[in-house]
Parts: sequence; structure tokens; C-alpha cells
Amino acid sequence: MGSLRAILKHPDDLYPLVKLKLAARHAEKQIPREPHWGFCYAMLHKVSRSFALVIQQLDTDLRDAICIFYLVLRALDTVEDDTSIATDIKVPILMAFHRHIYDREWHFSCGVKHYKVLMDEFHHVSTAFLELGRSYQEAIEDITMRMGAGMAKFICKEVETIDDYDEYCHYVAGLVGLGLSKLFYASGKEDLASDTLSNSMGLFLQKTNIIRDYLEDINEIPKSRMFWPRQIWSKYVNKLEDLKYEENSVKAVQCLNDMVTNALIHVEDCLKYMSALRDPAIFRFCAIPQIMAIGTLALCYNNIQVFRGVVKMRRGLTAKVIDRTKTMSDVYGDFYDFSRMLKSKVDNSDPNANKTKEKLETILKICRDSGSLNNRKSYIIRSEPRYNSTTIVVIFIILAMLLAYLSATRPNNI
Repeated sequence: MGSLRAILKHPDDLYPLVKLKLAARHAEKQIPREPHWGFCYAMLHKVSRSFALVIQQLDTDLRDAICIFYLVLRALDTVEDDTSIATDIKVPILMAFHRHIYDREWHFSCGVKHYKVLMDEFHHVSTAFLELGRSYQEAIEDITMRMGAGMAKFICKEVETIDDYDEYCHYVAGLVGLGLSKLFYASGKEDLASDTLSNSMGLFLQKTNIIRDYLEDINEIPKSRMFWPRQIWSKYVNKLEDLKYEENSVKAVQCLNDMVTNALIHVEDCLKYMSALRDPAIFRFCAIPQIMAIGTLALCYNNIQVFRGVVKMRRGLTAKVIDRTKTMSDVYGDFYDFSRMLKSKVDNSDPNANKTKEKLETILKICRDSGSLNNRKSYIIRSEPRYNSTTIVVIFIILAMLLAYLSATRPNNI
């Protein structure tokens, strides 16, 4: 019912949602027949459907390399995230993971749901990895080794300072940015981006996830693993878990706003990185997650719901971002709109209000100076249209027809 209410409130979401659903169906039908590649692409769709859609628009060799890169790092992340694994077992696995990817027989049982299947049948990923070009293999191995070592370091280390926070995010996400830049370069489609810009691409996404996932992470069983730096949260509460309690709501929101302001420092680098990309498919692959990140931060900022439940962009808006992101002008426009949205939520009484507005003004100026905002119609910030009963009935009919069509064309299980 939630999705139906969202469509009724935003009827213009329907068309991009239909396109996204049909694109997902088409992508699922393109899964290779070879068992190991079939497993890898089917698993990619299960652990990240939107990512799978964008990755399958890339040329075959780069698409395969990034698919395997993603699954290798997702498996590594599954080991790190499983709090039931004893440290003396987990650390050696993280440190040696870059060697396991060459072993067709290696697997390790951990994780839950799709991630457990990925780990139990990891030999499919290794088999596919060994079929990649040598330059792709070397890039994936290097990043996996460095990430595993960084994760192992933080198994036994708390995130105390902002420097610790940046270091942790570098290991788990900044290195992904470096690895992707290496894969783009190995494909011959892009120049090799600087490590600084590549790192910022990863840090911006990772910090957004860490902010958004506060409640899920603090309630992790058997024990929580948190990466909000003490240097920030200790200004507001005595213990990090105190942020989720209602009596600390004011302090919790102030701390949240501090975290969002910290994430915004990476936006300038991200825009610079994306503006240098030449290949349209690689550009979309990079740009869509970045737009989703600034949109998520705009929703999370000053929002107590981060500590009460799940905060994320509605599916219809996500579908629009995926459908309409094609050029750097689209990126500037979306970053401009979401930054305006975030700025409208800044309370002058917030301890970091001036710092937040200063960072947002920098972003807004970059977008304005791009010259891309003239005569642009925003689908992000707009007045809500009013629809009469006839329009609503038509929407219901279209939705019913869509559901019937999708049921009739559901692909066979793979």
C-alpha cells in the first residue's frame, strides 16, 4: 500500500517506475548461460538490483570485470560485517582474501540470506575472476588486498577521531573508487583519475550509508558495529547508543547534522571526477549513485527518523534519477536541487549551521557556474500537482494493467 500511496501522491513517478521495472526484467533475461557467470550476474541482481541495471549497460569486458570486483568486495564485506565470527578467525580471512579469489575451491560459510549463498558458492566467483584479463585481475587483487588489511586493522580499533573515520572509509569505500578508476583505465575508455578524486567518490557514498544506517547498525545482533567517530558524537551524548533514545532527540539531530556536514566536504571532488569522464555508460555508472547519495543526505538532514526507522528516497524518485541521468548537466542540476532542499532545512540555531551553509553555498556555486541550470525543469523540487478523481482512476487502471503484464511475463527462475 505504501508504494500505491506514493504513486497516487506522485503520479508522474509511474512512467519511470514502469521503465525501471521493464529494464530490470530485460537485464535478468540477459544473464549468461555459463553456470559460473550465470551465478555471478544472478547474485548481482539479488544483492544490488539498481547497481546491476547500470553495470549491464557497460561494454562486455568492463561489465564482467566490475561485476566480479563488486562480488569479491561484497564477499569480503560479508566476512567483516558478520559479528558472530571470532576475531582470531576473521582477521586471517580478511588478510588472505586476495589470495582466495584465485582458488576455485575456496568458500567460507557466513552471512545471511543472499550473502550466505554468495559465500557458500564463492567458487563461481573465483572461476569467473580467473577468466578476466590480467590487467583487470591485478587491479582487483590489489584493491582486495589493501581493503582486507584495512578492515582487519579496524576489527581491533575503534573509530575515535575524524581522521580514523576518513581512514576507515578509505579502506572500505575509497579503495573501491581507486579500483574502479583502475578498471576504467584498463578498459582503455578513460584516463586514470587521481587517487584523491577517486577516494572522495568512495568516501561520499560510504559516509552517506553510515549516516543513513545508524539504527540498523546500532541494533546489530549479536553486537553492534558503529563507525560514527567519537570526536563528533561525544559533543552531544555520553554513549553513541544514546542518540536513539527519545529524550536525546534534540542532541541526536544536532549530531546527525554534524555528520552530514562532514560528508559534504567530498562533493566538490566528486563533481570534478564525474566532469572528466568521457564514456557515457561509465558516466552513468558513476553519476547515479552519487546523485542518490546527495538526495539521501538531503532527506536525512535534520530528520529524527534516522534514529527511529528507515530514511531513503522514494522508489519513484530513484527511478527518475536512473532514467534521467545522462549528462553532466543532469548531475549539476540534481546536486543543485538536493543542495537547495538541504539548505532549506538548516536551522540557524543548529551548532553547525554556518559551516553547513558554507559548504552548501560552495556546491551551489559550482552548479550555477557550470551554466547547466538555465531553462531546466526540476523533477526534484516542484509544487505538488492536484489530480481529479478521473486521473486517479486512470492511474489505478494503468497500475493494474502493469501488474498483470509483469505477472504474465515473469522470467523462469535461474
